[in-house]
Amino acid sequence: MNASEQIDELIAKLSDWRGLTIINIRKIIKDADPDIIEELKWMGTPVWSHDGIVCLAKAFRDKVKLTFIQGASPADPDKLFNNELKGKQWRAIDIYKDDRINGISLKTLVQAAVDYNHAKVKTTNKSSATRGNTPKKPAK
Repeated sequence: MNASEQIDELIAKLSDWRGLTIINIRKIIKDADPDIIEELKWMGTPVWSHDGIVCLAKAFRDKVKLTFIQGASPADPDKLFNNELKGKQWRAIDIYKDDRINGISLKTLVQAAVDYNHAKVKTTNKSSATRGNTPKKPAK
């Protein structure tokens, strides 16, 4: 069984508002980046990755927490992040039972996180010649 099927099973076990919330989040994430990869990590936590982990969703008794691993880096103009705001790396959105998800803002945030990951990978993969260190020719 692949990760997407396992996430389907996880959602099916959450037969209340939390399952519906994860379904909604999942759709927004996939709409934001059709090339995103679904994975399960850390004892069955749904994770979405593209050039690194973008975000993960975890259902708790009273909320669904959507955590962006590099959330401190991309802009959050609509102020979706409402938890873990003082950390140097990640940010989270805690979604409670009667909360409405701003799909357009979340989609923009996912796209910004993917763009951040892509730029980070791009700069990490540069050859030494593109960093100003021109390779020396061997002496004849």
